[in-house]
Amino acid sequence: MHDEKLLTQYNYDEFVPEKFMRWMRFAESPQLGERAPDFPLWYLDGSETLLSEIWSASLYTVVEFGSFT
Repeated sequence: MHDEKLLTQYNYDEFVPEKFMRWMRFAESPQLGERAPDFPLWYLDGSETLLSEIWSASLYTVVEFGSFT
């Protein structure tokens, strides 16, 4: 289920601090080498997997979130 209000807030229309700073919570992130909490991820085709399924397939896993424009 998608939260349309949350998606609208995340996909802001201009890159100004008032719209993106709320998402910048690096202090809450796991430290380098620390295991991240498990959570669901979706492939582009809509099928679901878990982060734990991805990290169990490789020695190292890098997950990056965000957009590049």
